[in-house]
Amino acid sequence: MTSKYGLEFHPKALKDFSKLGAPIREQFKAKLAKVLEEPHIPSAMLRGGLKGTYKIKLRGSGFRLVYKVEEERLIVLVLSVGKRDKSAAYERAQE
Repeated sequence: MTSKYGLEFHPKALKDFSKLGAPIREQFKAKLAKVLEEPHIPSAMLRGGLKGTYKIKLRGSGFRLVYKVEEERLIVLVLSVGKRDKSAAYERAQE
């Protein structure tokens, strides 16, 4: 099955993603595959300074991935990846 949306990474997000352990990367890959089918998930929508972006949470590990949807290009753009600790992933997404 082909995805409706393509996937791109912000350069910093790709660098952080590549540093993750293999099990964490695989969990994100599985969740991203679902997101590419339908990226607009109301329960994953972020607010405040990150309005218009969405999150993927890995509860057991505490990692977060923040992405936005570029409808004109049909792209899911990953903005940041990181630990939930002190909102690091969310702060990087705002840069």
